[in-house]
Amino acid sequence: MGDVVAPDLAEVRAFTARLRCVAAGDDAGAGIDLLDAIEALKSVGCAAQAVITDHVATCVRAERQAAGLPRAEWNRGIGSQIALARRESPNRGGRHLGFARAVVHEMPHTLALLRSGRLNEWRATLLVRETACLSASDRGIVDRRLCADPAVLDGVGDRGLIARAAALAAELDAAAVVRRHRKAVSERRVTTRPAPDTMAHLSVLMPVAQAVCLQATLGRDADRLIATGQSGGRTRNQLMVDLLFERGTGQSVAAGAPVAVNLVLSDDTLLAGGSETAQLQGFGPVPAGIARHLVADAVSADTETALRRVYARPGSGALTAMDSRSRTFPKSLARLIDLRDRTCRTPWCDAPIRHHDHIRSHDKSGRTSANNGSGVCEACNYAKEAPGWVARPVTHRGGRHAIDLGTPTGHHYRSTAPPLPTPTHLRAS
Repeated sequence: MGDVVAPDLAEVRAFTARLRCVAAGDDAGAGIDLLDAIEALKSVGCAAQAVITDHVATCVRAERQAAGLPRAEWNRGIGSQIALARRESPNRGGRHLGFARAVVHEMPHTLALLRSGRLNEWRATLLVRETACLSASDRGIVDRRLCADPAVLDGVGDRGLIARAAALAAELDAAAVVRRHRKAVSERRVTTRPAPDTMAHLSVLMPVAQAVCLQATLGRDADRLIATGQSGGRTRNQLMVDLLFERGTGQSVAAGAPVAVNLVLSDDTLLAGGSETAQLQGFGPVPAGIARHLVADAVSADTETALRRVYARPGSGALTAMDSRSRTFPKSLARLIDLRDRTCRTPWCDAPIRHHDHIRSHDKSGRTSANNGSGVCEACNYAKEAPGWVARPVTHRGGRHAIDLGTPTGHHYRSTAPPLPTPTHLRAS
């Protein structure tokens, strides 16, 4: 660490400003050279971020240790501070923190390749990931064998890099690899994430044998329907998706599935053919026509459907109140916060809401109210409990709910609730 020179902040920002004006020019060859040089710059920047991240974490831990805090408090919220500085989610901030510790303290050759521009951040991350189950000494051996000589990985693709790192890990500590596999199996899960055109990705993390078997079975049965003329004009891929849904829900169409969703749309969109985009909780924006179709399907299907009125301020879309009358859900402040915030209110974190938190803590006379409440994910809620974090509700110019979030380093970030769908002719100019 002795050769590390703290960069001058003004100089870094001045250089960044210069890069904003970079143009390719008329020479294609010069453009390729420029791309190569900027890619190397990105790698060097990644190395610098790793060193700085580790230094910040070391300083925070030392301060908390000196203050006499218990060891369990030393690391709390550090990843969230890194994430805010990098404009990313707290989950990614934790990964950056782990990556920095690994390359700075246990993988010096990987760090050296980053600094030289011969290895980019993604490929360095793959090396850190594939050696995470090893001891520091074994991880150092993999680091030396693969990165001490830049030519070893030169021209090797990502899959080849993963294969080499995994093979070395298994050679050095087979038991650790087995333990890692068992832990991975215990973390199997099903998740969804939005896709373009009102579609969604359903992801299943499962043991490879199960995944291969599931895909093969769906493919076999789809082929059988096509061969017997029972496909209904659907392609093989379409049939596989439909078979997966039918077998997972027992229903042939989504309208019959016994689940509850929150679809928020303006009365103009619902009743007057308006074009304002609706919001599907847990997914995101839904075009007006598709939203009306979803409502029509729900009403016509043999399922229980509830309509709850949510009041928004014209122009800004700020949530002001919610009707308490509903056949399926009780009156709840948490429900209002969920509809207002949609996802975790920490900037750049779009994780699902798991906790309803007092912005000004209850211990400090914070009221249990919509204005003093926010929807946050579990990780962000716990991070905010670390020393030095402060938060307070503030007034947004458009009337929407806003939070000022302060970190232990004195940096402040603003979080503003998204607007509710409102008719186009009532929007603020």
